[in-house]
Amino acid sequence: MEKKSDQMQSSDYYFDSYAHFGIHEDMLKDRVRTLSYKNAILTNPGLFKDKIILDVGCGTGILSMFAAKAGAKKVYAVEKSSIVDYAREIVNINGFGDVITIMQGTIEEIDLPEKVDVIISEWMGYCLLYESMLPSVISARDRFLKETGTMFPNKAQIYICGIEDAEYRAKKIDFWDNVYGFSYAPIKKWALLEPLVETCPTERIITDEYMLADLDLNKCSVQDLTITSKFTLIPTDAQLLHAFITWFDVEFEGPENTITLSTSPYKKETHWAQTIFYLQNPLNADPDTPITGKFYMEPNIKNPRDQDFLLEWSNGEESASQLYKMR
Repeated sequence: MEKKSDQMQSSDYYFDSYAHFGIHEDMLKDRVRTLSYKNAILTNPGLFKDKIILDVGCGTGILSMFAAKAGAKKVYAVEKSSIVDYAREIVNINGFGDVITIMQGTIEEIDLPEKVDVIISEWMGYCLLYESMLPSVISARDRFLKETGTMFPNKAQIYICGIEDAEYRAKKIDFWDNVYGFSYAPIKKWALLEPLVETCPTERIITDEYMLADLDLNKCSVQDLTITSKFTLIPTDAQLLHAFITWFDVEFEGPENTITLSTSPYKKETHWAQTIFYLQNPLNADPDTPITGKFYMEPNIKNPRDQDFLLEWSNGEESASQLYKMR
């Protein structure tokens, strides 16, 4: 069992990382991300005008200001890291100090004076659930959201497909076979265990896609965040399959408009990119033979902000499985 002090240290590191402006700069400059939230909020004024809003993990306050601009009566903006000092200044100099109340602490520590109509949060991590902020947002939902209220975004999906990636695999994985004449086999084994986060060119994709998970964020439980799914992929070309990749979409389904924020390789690039799971041995892919498999994803027991994965796959002749750890 992990010591409580170890859990606190990992949690402290997570929140400390959000105290530095660089990470917020990266997120704010991700136009797909930020404009999706802006458009979802501002094109659904009926959801926000004269309503009580909760922003979980508000960072610099950008989502709270979108909500205030959409006519919110009150916005409670909760943030654990010390970036809140800047968020207060930003909110005030933009004229929203009377609408937005910045509160420092984890959402589990915070008490609100009233129930809220909408919970907004940018909680998504790599492969949707890395960093596992969603359990905190679910906790906020269960404590503070009115029965008639909604999460925003309110839906999320995870997808998988297969890729040919011999060239990049050689650089990232097979490189360790011969490092200046030496075998670095232990590092290669380690490298295969860790999914990569990279943008995948669409020309590398050699199968169709399959939805692994479809979450209703107004109803799902923390237990639903352990994902188990069988999948079937149809190859579009006869090639070697070197890796599976995953990505996610979230949907802002509002009364006036629905906006989708997609991290698909077929859409504009985001800072989430895609998550790449390299196979120890490439798999023969043929359009006449479906690739079947199983995808399992759960929070790491020692540090729930990390994710553990088990992938199984078969083309009918070859079968294999592999563990992955996202740290």
